[in-house]
Amino acid sequence: MDKIGVFICKSCDIANRLSIDELEAVAREQGVTSVYSSDFLCSKEGKEFINSKIQEDGLDAVSIAACSFRVNYDVFNFGKTAVDRVNLREGVVWSRFPLGENGERLEDTAEIASGVTFKDELMALAKDYIRMSVAKLRSYKLPEPFKPEEELSQTILVIGGGVAGLTAAIESAKAGYEVVLVEKEKVLGGFAAQMKAHCETKAPYRNLVEPVVKGLIQEAESNDKIKIYKGAVVSNISGGPGLYNVKINQGGKEEELKIGAIVLAAGFKPYDPTKLEHLGYGVIPNVITNVEFEKMAAHGKLARPSDGAPIKSALFILCAGQRDENHLPYCSSYCCLSSLKQASYLRDADPEAKAYIIYEYIRTMGIYENFYKTLQDDPGVFLTKGQVSSVKEGENGKVRVTVENTLFGESIEIEVDAVILAVGMVPVTAEEAVLNLEYRQGPALPELELFYGYADSNYICFPYETRRTGIYAAGAVHQPMTIDQAIEDARGAALKAIQCLKAIEVGHAVHPRTWDYAYPEWDLKMCTQCKRCTEECPFGALNEDEKAFPIPFITRCRRCGTCFGACPQRIINFKDYSIDMIGSMIKATEMPEQGYEQYRFVAFVCENDAYPALDMLAYKRMSIPVSIRVIPVRCLGAVNVSFVKDAMSKGYDGILLLGCKYGENYQCHFIKGSELANRRMENVQETLQQLALEMERVTIDTVAIDELEKITHKCQEFAEIIKSYGENPFKGW
Repeated sequence: MDKIGVFICKSCDIANRLSIDELEAVAREQGVTSVYSSDFLCSKEGKEFINSKIQEDGLDAVSIAACSFRVNYDVFNFGKTAVDRVNLREGVVWSRFPLGENGERLEDTAEIASGVTFKDELMALAKDYIRMSVAKLRSYKLPEPFKPEEELSQTILVIGGGVAGLTAAIESAKAGYEVVLVEKEKVLGGFAAQMKAHCETKAPYRNLVEPVVKGLIQEAESNDKIKIYKGAVVSNISGGPGLYNVKINQGGKEEELKIGAIVLAAGFKPYDPTKLEHLGYGVIPNVITNVEFEKMAAHGKLARPSDGAPIKSALFILCAGQRDENHLPYCSSYCCLSSLKQASYLRDADPEAKAYIIYEYIRTMGIYENFYKTLQDDPGVFLTKGQVSSVKEGENGKVRVTVENTLFGESIEIEVDAVILAVGMVPVTAEEAVLNLEYRQGPALPELELFYGYADSNYICFPYETRRTGIYAAGAVHQPMTIDQAIEDARGAALKAIQCLKAIEVGHAVHPRTWDYAYPEWDLKMCTQCKRCTEECPFGALNEDEKAFPIPFITRCRRCGTCFGACPQRIINFKDYSIDMIGSMIKATEMPEQGYEQYRFVAFVCENDAYPALDMLAYKRMSIPVSIRVIPVRCLGAVNVSFVKDAMSKGYDGILLLGCKYGENYQCHFIKGSELANRRMENVQETLQQLALEMERVTIDTVAIDELEKITHKCQEFAEIIKSYGENPFKGW
């Protein structure tokens, strides 16, 4: 950008702690002629003032030195004029304070080094931020929407014709979208269609109702916008959102369709009961599963498998093969409710029948507590906490069950006509190839180790998104859930699929940077085919050609910059986030001469959790060292090793990388960014060795958005550790 303007806000304590005249002067030193200051730039009058100067001075870009870029982003939007935000409020005047030895706050005039006051350092920080902003805008290019040559599809593919799939299809069609629904069975409805009944999906949640899936089937089959393939499978998916090529195989005949977004609602399979011999399954004839009992009830006859005699008494074992590291380590959500429902079947069929429910923990999600209470009031239903220690065959086809550690404090023995094992849900995708993606990183949705076959997502912030952009999991293939939860989940997935289509049509990122029109661009002339970008992309946005050159699918890309951070050749850049830009920002700062104990640190801070946390600690007037310059990055995965080289060569005494947490309870918004940044520390250490610098000068840490005390402590600790090593020998060169 050639014609840049700098606008400095005086309000919110900025003019109280900083010299506006000096900030204006440093902007002019950078060659900027359009430099202005005013009160409350975020006000209507302030925005009008900026707009007028843009027009009068013919500005291509403006630097707004005021509050954090995370606030007032709608106010400081000037169309085709590029905008950068200098965080003087949260980043300087609200979060940098002189502290005494005991943590008490001192005056800004306090001397912190030989002849240097805190006010001097505060001004130096603010001036550096102005310099960095101008340098950034000089390298900045306006992003352009991605517009593929191929026509975009607005059709939504739904895989699975159960409750979730039918709901997603119907809701999408209601919104005006064409839908293709693929069901592998020859009939629609999934397991829910084989049920006798289920609990109400709305208040009062006390009664049983006919399966709602029957109405959903009728509604889907009568909707002209929904094309249904029964007895069919998806044999191949290539391309990306808006540009998917999907092959559907129906009875040996293959058809290829253009698809825009995908809802995966393939459902679940019951856990394999043959693994439950210790509970009598496969050994004792009258030990069956809840799925088998449900089908029996749907056909109107509750009879013992051994001899067809009516079941007069039944014992339900909850968590059969669940919440057990040897089987399913998780809770399947629906099983307790299912057993209570099936106990009511028994009681309704024969008022003299007895139902025994043995549980270690009993869970009826949400308002279904009402249904639980209804069964508690039934005198023919007996519930007790306990552990089943043995299941043996009794006389006359009976089953004898021994239960220990009961609420009575003693073991009990119960003899019944049948035992029903409440087996859990296993996602179909754990056992079957459903999507068959033609992606470099595999044909299925990636899953976290602890998700047990369920597609992973950022379950804190983005529960519907999978790691494959444009593909949204819904229902029991997403996570274990009840029918009413599956309906709600499918509506959410359908909405996400529609949002995806809208984003692709406009040309910005699908998720999570939904405002972002920029996308990575490759200079393949310098590519060495190292495959780091294709291997490290968390979202499978890259394939490879026969020569191992990357093939980007931009509509799959989430603009995290992981490929940018991975590339050793520095040939991947965004128009508004490039190697040259960050390098220019680092080089633009003013470095004090060595020997005056004026330390300088740079922090590359993830904009998703760590940077918001810095803003939040500013609102609480907590302090971090004034010597730290913060550069926000898209993700720690978007930190290139060249940033470290540039900062160390410039003379920075230390570098701090702050990103999202990862691991078992991960919340990295880009899944792998923080983890990859940690792995790349080996390359960083090589760089430090080349520069003959201590390894500790570059530190990486992860924080949650609410760990404000940790951040302040970490920043203070980091500064003190580096000071113990002394100043960077490159300082002042």
